[in-house]
Amino acid sequence: MDYQKLLVDFLEYLEIEQNRSQKTIANYHHYLIRLSDFAGEIKVEDITPELIRKWRLWLNRLGTNTSDELGKSTQNYHLIALRSFLKYCAKRDIKTMSPEKVELARTKRKQVTFLTPGELERLFDQPDTSTSAGLRDRAILELLYSSGLRVSELSGLNRDHINLERREFMVRGKGQKDRPVFISDQAADWILKYTESRDDKAPALFIRFGGVKNPDLSGNYLRLTPRSIQRMVLKYALLAGITKKVSPHTLRHSYATDLLMNGADLRSVQAMLGHSNIQTTQIYTHVTDPHLKKVHEQFHRRKE
Repeated sequence: MDYQKLLVDFLEYLEIEQNRSQKTIANYHHYLIRLSDFAGEIKVEDITPELIRKWRLWLNRLGTNTSDELGKSTQNYHLIALRSFLKYCAKRDIKTMSPEKVELARTKRKQVTFLTPGELERLFDQPDTSTSAGLRDRAILELLYSSGLRVSELSGLNRDHINLERREFMVRGKGQKDRPVFISDQAADWILKYTESRDDKAPALFIRFGGVKNPDLSGNYLRLTPRSIQRMVLKYALLAGITKKVSPHTLRHSYATDLLMNGADLRSVQAMLGHSNIQTTQIYTHVTDPHLKKVHEQFHRRKE
């Protein structure tokens, strides 16, 4: 059976039966189309361990805008998409390679980067809060740290999503899963100051103030993109003299680290971060386990 035709069927299956997000479907299409970029016009039965071995070698040497090689994690995204495609083929009794034969590349676990209280204060002090844009940026920084939101989740917020009196709201994260989000008094206060400074009717919570305004378009065109928020966070980190690589996800790491260092249990942090697997949350424990610190202080003493 033709690979390209079945790929279209698979993407429709993800949308209709699996209820996957449009972003996920677009990513799977991007990863799987690279197999035909490499192999040309192929049939599903042409997918063999040898073809995959050569494709992986091709992916390993495929450069990006910032690197001469494709990262191991990105290579694995391609292989995970292929596994899902092959499982779909098996479900339809289409003869092809077993998905269990696709092995992922070994990757180094990334080191968790988080900000200290002093670094956070310096970061929060950078926006010029005498302007609407500065109020917006301060509100974004406070909300990212207070809630642990992913940047895409924060970008998608509307003004009516957040209950500032109760300081809580629901957000739909990865895998279309809803979870409760709670915010601090400080974050709620800055969001209120920012929203009160606006005189527009756009539904988006965080909007851009520069650029061309087109009144014929819906208010959603003003919404800040995740990339714009990433650039903004990096700009203020540099202004604050923070030498670490800082992104919105660094504030998410800082949020989780702070919870665990102050005694929160791992399961609760998992729920608040929206992690499907607790192993994902466990990346924080090696730097935040208060019990280990107490053991060290109790049993590791220099003899006088």
